[in-house]
Amino acid sequence: MISIQGLSKEFAVSGGNVAAIKGLDLEVAEGEFFVIVGASGSGKTTLLRCVAGLELPDKGTIRIAGQVVSSDNPPTSVPSQQRRLGMVFQSYAVWPHLTVYENVALPLAEGAQRVPRREVASRAREALRLVQLEEVADRSATLLSGGQQQRVALARAIAVNPRILLMDEPLSNLDARLREEVRGKIRELAKQLGATVLYVTHDQVEAMAMADRIALMQAGEFLQVGSPTELYRDPARVEVAEFFGLMNWLKGRVVQPGLAETPIGPLRFKGAAAPAGEVLLGFRPECVAILESASHAESNSFPAALRSSMFLGDQLVYHAAVGEQLFAGKCRTVAACSGGRLQLYIDPDDVMLFSAGKRVDQETAAARPSAAVRAAG
Repeated sequence: MISIQGLSKEFAVSGGNVAAIKGLDLEVAEGEFFVIVGASGSGKTTLLRCVAGLELPDKGTIRIAGQVVSSDNPPTSVPSQQRRLGMVFQSYAVWPHLTVYENVALPLAEGAQRVPRREVASRAREALRLVQLEEVADRSATLLSGGQQQRVALARAIAVNPRILLMDEPLSNLDARLREEVRGKIRELAKQLGATVLYVTHDQVEAMAMADRIALMQAGEFLQVGSPTELYRDPARVEVAEFFGLMNWLKGRVVQPGLAETPIGPLRFKGAAAPAGEVLLGFRPECVAILESASHAESNSFPAALRSSMFLGDQLVYHAAVGEQLFAGKCRTVAACSGGRLQLYIDPDDVMLFSAGKRVDQETAAARPSAAVRAAG
């Protein structure tokens, strides 16, 4: 449905040009909910605006449903209003002087994708029904909550029956509870309509909750594209692993297939293939299990001292030291232990392996969990 090849975009700034997008390729299938996630300044919104026709790329080709809408060879740029797209912005962009119904109906009656007058009312009412706002149709849009105003913006986008929905950080202005509620409605509605969605966010939890596939973007490039499960459990790079959640890191050296020597002792990892020389081994806090007793210890099991714990309602986050190494763990409860002693176990299948020195500061790798636990949960 959306096909992008070799897309590049630069912006002129004092002192030269900055590359916002660097030769990107992307394929989004029909009916797919595709999320581009990355930190501020990574280029994700620029990419979305290029697809929407709000920015003109310097190089590359964009096709929508097989039609070239932007290209540098030969020069082509189809206007935004002719691309049959719906777009939802970070700001709600509701018209304050209009009612909820009028906000949705106006583009149908007067916009570039206007429909026959006899269809306006039925299309607008149906869009409001889909976002569960039909009961407030006659209310001023500014009297609604933030979550409701964002649903008005969504209704306005889907009322014109777009083949593609583009969404630029649509939930960032909502509080945590509303974000969770509205993101569920957006995904459910997109699947109900069979819409193709290209969605931009900086929130990794939001991305994993909504996406069929995710592209992690950094400095104008994709670091990895895949399903939420792939990016979380099998990241291709250290940067990807860290972006999608807290990690425990260990320096090590592979001594035989599937086995590395580390500061806490031998640690087994999944698979036989491994980089040569120094490696970096990582595992997530929820992958640290607490054994009932040392008598059940096995390989990848280490005695530890409990340093701290924090109750967060649905989980307990704790810190435990194995020698000089401090690890973060997550569980429902910490088993009763004598003198704060624990026996930890890490399943080899949960240990990720990377070439050392790619990004993580090796001298501070062991201390990383304690710094990150402030944001746990």
